[in-house]
Amino acid sequence: MDFELSEEQRMLADSLRRFIDTQYTFDDRRRISRAEAGCDRDIWRALAEMGVPGLTIPAAFGGFGESAASQLVVQRELGRGLVVEPVIAGAVMSAAVLAAHASEAQKDAWLPALAAGERMLALAYLEPASRYRPETAQCTATRQHEGYVLEGRKCVVWHGHAADGWLVSARVGASVALFIVPRDTAGVTITRYPAMDGQHGADLRFAHVKLPADALVGSASNGLDALEHGLAHGIAAQCAYASGAMERLIEITRDYLDTRKQFGKPLAAFQVLQHRLADMLVQKECALSMAYVAARALDEPDPAARRRMLSGAKVVVARAARFVGQQAVQLHGGMGLTDELNVGDYFKHLTMVDVLLGDTDYHVEQYCAAMSN
Repeated sequence: MDFELSEEQRMLADSLRRFIDTQYTFDDRRRISRAEAGCDRDIWRALAEMGVPGLTIPAAFGGFGESAASQLVVQRELGRGLVVEPVIAGAVMSAAVLAAHASEAQKDAWLPALAAGERMLALAYLEPASRYRPETAQCTATRQHEGYVLEGRKCVVWHGHAADGWLVSARVGASVALFIVPRDTAGVTITRYPAMDGQHGADLRFAHVKLPADALVGSASNGLDALEHGLAHGIAAQCAYASGAMERLIEITRDYLDTRKQFGKPLAAFQVLQHRLADMLVQKECALSMAYVAARALDEPDPAARRRMLSGAKVVVARAARFVGQQAVQLHGGMGLTDELNVGDYFKHLTMVDVLLGDTDYHVEQYCAAMSN
């Protein structure tokens, strides 16, 4: 995979940075994250006009058909601005699943609308007792007449309250399958809540939800493959997003040390603080390197090698994110966690990197299992 930026990728990155600097200030972000919707449809459509939701969607369905390398460039810029819009949750993972596993009719119904910013899909696979393991799904889909009846619960659906539909994992006999469930389907109850980092989650309850046969994505036996394909794209995007957030937070911290004075000198003049800033930079570079590894993993044909690359990247990025966030708060002193500065917002997001899409314990386990294959 070639990670040398093309002219188009540089132009897209520049456009995104200008958009975030001029139209997505931190006041805007806080307003959006604290609103009930948790996202702004006008911002979502503006991102769609720049090609963000449709970046990797095939051109035949209204997207740009770009590679994971382009996704890395975009997510890094979104991370710098700590953009709260559900790009990963609402477009990246679901688009990857549909493009690889959906029927032509399902692609026609959803992919052009995702690319245009007209609709969002969210991946609903976590359950109260699943601990990130999609194969342990207890939600059931029972064959009935010409369709299925869905029963069960899903929790911590990333931006699930804002989605126009969900990709829901459910057990069909001994297998785990994926179903497209539109938001207006009867029998679905949504409970939304904010997370500590400004993102939003939702719990879903399905009570005798009737689905047509064509709601099934792929076949009843390949749901886990489809789900893992989407999660892999989500992890790669998340690693790039976190790397961008770390990069911007280091810049903010450096500027603060240059301007804040003590004993008549700027804090940046003290060697011990220079060393701490250098340590933050080293961790960010390690995270960015692993974001490239995660993007490269998406083209890896060997499943065990792909799992090692993705899980290894997730662990390293989460560790670096926590370190950079904590150091930035400490270097800002007590101001670091107040609303006077945006440092606390970055710290909260970087802290949550570990628990989104599988925590460190889970990915270390996955890495070790892949090593034994």
